[in-house]
Amino acid sequence: MENVLSNALVILLVGMLTVFLILWLVVLIGNAIIMVVNRYWPAPQGPVKAGGKTGAISSGTMAAVVAAVEAVTGGRGKVTSIEKK
Repeated sequence: MENVLSNALVILLVGMLTVFLILWLVVLIGNAIIMVVNRYWPAPQGPVKAGGKTGAISSGTMAAVVAAVEAVTGGRGKVTSIEKK
């Protein structure tokens, strides 16, 4: 009985160490890939604008937001500004 328990503990220890080492290698390789990509293919500098809009909200979107606020608050809420984060 003692031999079976010691074998089980050894297998448990070897399995946990193996998982720990593999996860450690995944983290190291991932960090190395991130450093290489950031060094040779850096992100573009400055804001990248898609299309010709300057960030203005269309009237249809504004009307939908105002209607939703009125419906949820029962007419007591008021939209003062909308900002994209």
